[in-house]
Amino acid sequence: MTTERNEKPLIYACSGCSNVAQLANDLAVVLDREGLAEMSCIAGVGGDVKPLVNVAQSGRQILAVDGCPLNCVRHCLAKINVTPTWHLELTSLGFKKRNHQNCDLVDTYKLVQMVHSDILKPETSRC
Repeated sequence: MTTERNEKPLIYACSGCSNVAQLANDLAVVLDREGLAEMSCIAGVGGDVKPLVNVAQSGRQILAVDGCPLNCVRHCLAKINVTPTWHLELTSLGFKKRNHQNCDLVDTYKLVQMVHSDILKPETSRC
């Protein structure tokens, strides 16, 4: 995708100690590296780091990805009066939370494909 950086949606992801937290982070990294979204730092938003709060409050579209029902990403954004354009809570999508375990690569693939088809559609290459 050839979208300019400041036009891409921002993605904020949980990165806690469970498999679904790491799955959220993996999704954010993949979408950032594909150029479909710009990953930003939710810890900085929650910590009230002004440059990172300013990015979150810039008016860009936001995909917030929480691993579990604690919804830490959504709560960090709410503290600065930001509502994400899209919010995914992975356990509500059927992913089972397992503390202190890695996420499954198959789950990462499934989640990336779901986001590609339902939220952020990559441009198809033309031959």
